[in-house]
Amino acid sequence: MGIDRNTTALLVIDVLVPSGEDSVYAPQDDEALFNENCVRVTRAARAAGLPVIFANDDHIEGLDRELELWGAHGIHGKVTNLPELEAGSGERDFVVPKRRYSAFFGTDLDLLLRELGVRTLIAVGCDTNICVLHSLADAFYLGYQTIVPEDATRTFLCGTQEAGIEHFVKCFGSRIVTTDQIVGELA
Repeated sequence: MGIDRNTTALLVIDVLVPSGEDSVYAPQDDEALFNENCVRVTRAARAAGLPVIFANDDHIEGLDRELELWGAHGIHGKVTNLPELEAGSGERDFVVPKRRYSAFFGTDLDLLLRELGVRTLIAVGCDTNICVLHSLADAFYLGYQTIVPEDATRTFLCGTQEAGIEHFVKCFGSRIVTTDQIVGELA
């Protein structure tokens, strides 16, 4: 696969646990393997010295446009990263709050990546066809290469997993791999 550890970062998109009423991030039956794969990739990235960036929904209740479409979800102060990810525990962990689908829109993610010398992003998270897709689109527009461990992304709100992955390949040139491949490459 040939991952350059000096120019690659992990982008963890909305791997979250809600508190209270949340129309999107309520626990689902099919998320255990997804969560496990996201944790494995995150731990491998940290062990390999890669920056790990958590791009999390951080909506302002009653204000953000996404809430009109999806209901109250990812509300500031009412949602946290999956505890097993240990967000913020690594020397090179960063948290980028986001108020729209894309981790780049209206955030300082691009500036952070450029200051870190990053040219390639490994992206995990959900929803494949919404926040991951829009983040990868902006990454492509900004000149980043992307790698997606398909089994560490999850679709549960819009479209199909297969269609999202096909879009990544055809429209953004993303390399599609498995969690095992990424973990092996970073070992």
